[in-house]
Amino acid sequence: MYEGIVQDLIDELGKLPGIGPKSAQRIAFHLLDADESSVRRLADVLVTVKDTVRFCEVCGNVSADEKCRICTDTRRSDEVICVVEESKDIVAIEKIREFKGRYHVLGGAIDPIGGVGPNDLRITQLMSRLGSGETTEVILALDPNIEGEATAAYLSRLLGPLELTVTRLASGLPVGGDLDYADEMTLGRAFLGRRTV
Repeated sequence: MYEGIVQDLIDELGKLPGIGPKSAQRIAFHLLDADESSVRRLADVLVTVKDTVRFCEVCGNVSADEKCRICTDTRRSDEVICVVEESKDIVAIEKIREFKGRYHVLGGAIDPIGGVGPNDLRITQLMSRLGSGETTEVILALDPNIEGEATAAYLSRLLGPLELTVTRLASGLPVGGDLDYADEMTLGRAFLGRRTV
């Protein structure tokens, strides 16, 4: 549609999740109209994020250090591990201020159509963490969609032989939705009403 680099910018912006062609075009023209210092600041932040942010070596959460702030917090209990798909799900759960345990980020969910199998997720690392014997409960806080349900079923079968209580968040979360879109009250009720798998 547009010449050269402007179309390249629109195309790259359109690759971001939730950004369609019209939104990509609006953002591109906003950036073209913005003052140079604002655009440079955005570019610097993007480069800095890619250079400095990593994933916690324990739980897989985003972190600026080898271990995230949750894994280094001595007030948290090792007895309960809450398994989530992505780091953004931790933020959603932390908003309710009900959970005082640890987290484990899988890095996605089982999705055979999308080519994501159990070996593509951080399931081996979860099993290693559970080998210490400190954990007594694993909460499966996965998105209530087909992929989340498949992952929960797989993990519950895998964790079944271990002497653990395996729970799943209760209903109240919309089917086909994402945890980070749930309001705090709905997520809080679902969290408190979790059930054994």
